[in-house]
Amino acid sequence: MSPLDFLSAAFLFGGGAFCLAGTVGVLRFPDVYCRLHALTKVDNLGLGLVVVGLALQSGSWATALKLLLVWFFVLISSAFTCQLIARAALRGRGAAPWGGRREP
Repeated sequence: MSPLDFLSAAFLFGGGAFCLAGTVGVLRFPDVYCRLHALTKVDNLGLGLVVVGLALQSGSWATALKLLLVWFFVLISSAFTCQLIARAALRGRGAAPWGGRREP
């Protein structure tokens, strides 16, 4: 195996570990806001590491650019979706953040 293969494997395993940590956070955190934080931040970093690992193994710059564009669009859609879910939780159910009070 070449050093590029080892570097790619390290990025892939690191991305998988971050995705696993985000999943554990979604299952264990106490409220919707903490869960959203774990889901958006950790899983986006995990996906980024996976994309970098795959881009290192891709045969062309075009494929690597496509992978980076997919990651970029996932980052944007994740931010919008997280904001919409948090707003719906606050307005619809009146779910106050854990340990805090809801402002009128």
